[in-house]
Amino acid sequence: MKLKVGSRVKSSVCTTEVMVIQAPDEDLDVRCGGAPLIAIGEQPNPGGSVAASASGGTQIGKRYVNAEGKLELLCTKPGKGSLALGDAPLSLKEAKPLPASD
Repeated sequence: MKLKVGSRVKSSVCTTEVMVIQAPDEDLDVRCGGAPLIAIGEQPNPGGSVAASASGGTQIGKRYVNAEGKLELLCTKPGKGSLALGDAPLSLKEAKPLPASD
């Protein structure tokens, strides 16, 4: 799936919805709950379920990034599945610490 900045996609096996904040200009295998993400308007295949190995869940308002930092997704609706790029799980993007003031 080719992701465009600003587009919204959803999980095909749980309630997770995300917005693309940053993405490389190439086809990506982005998954949630072990299944590929689909466009917001698409209907998921019936009978799909979250894979046990990808059931960490997502949190609303949190940003998820890959290890290289080239893909960033913002969770707009939480769900039971966890996000991954292929088989590599995406991690929560940590807030940058504020500089110390004297």
